[in-house]
Amino acid sequence: MSFFNKMLAKVGIGAAEVDTLLEEVSYVPGEDVRGVVRVTGGQVDQEIGRIYLQLMTRYVRESGDNKVTEHYSLAKFNVSGRMTIRSGETLELPFSFPLPLETPVTYNGQPVWLHTGLDIDVALDPTDNDGIEVRPHPYMDVIIQAVQSLGFRFRTSSCEYHSRLGRGVPFVQEFEFLPGSSFASRVKELELIMKVDHNGIDVLVEIDRKAHGLSGLFEQALDMDERLVRVYFTEAELDQGPQVIALELADIIQQQAR
Repeated sequence: MSFFNKMLAKVGIGAAEVDTLLEEVSYVPGEDVRGVVRVTGGQVDQEIGRIYLQLMTRYVRESGDNKVTEHYSLAKFNVSGRMTIRSGETLELPFSFPLPLETPVTYNGQPVWLHTGLDIDVALDPTDNDGIEVRPHPYMDVIIQAVQSLGFRFRTSSCEYHSRLGRGVPFVQEFEFLPGSSFASRVKELELIMKVDHNGIDVLVEIDRKAHGLSGLFEQALDMDERLVRVYFTEAELDQGPQVIALELADIIQQQAR
């Protein structure tokens, strides 16, 4: 019976199980993620090489005429080293790690999840996946509020491959906004790419202009109707609030949308 149970454990039947329990389900980048990994022993004692957590997301990469979805590991953490889980035993192992600043916001169905794995020799490794909600970092939230105070309406967001602009990760998260009445005659769409650091936020502003006159139609036909501006806001500037940031963004948009 013991030999039979060991054979079943090797194919995942009656083997150890793993479940990750988080203190919260919603976080902002930079905040600590805390919880416990609960490991329940199966029908036989098993040696575990390690228990680890991977913070995962995904992005879209263009390949020829197709779009390919890529999974990406933002961070990986070891919860334990080698250990033995006894038959029927339950262990709870606490963990804590800072959510990386590069973690995308889970707007528009953008997934972020925590993958928990156990390395077990000559057996199927138990795993567990737990989705989490990621809200905008406070710096990012000030920028979004500023844009919305100018009448822009959030349309969508997506994570797309861009090795250069990603700065540490192979993708960027684009936030798309539609103009309100104040800019509707000059702007078709506003896109923001935001990169948070510990001192402030770097914002790449892309303005998709509406065509005016022959020159505007010519630019539109050649895809030259977009304007890019990069601006950095320090923590001190952001602390002044969305209305102050909105004035600077409005000036940038007005200049580039002429």
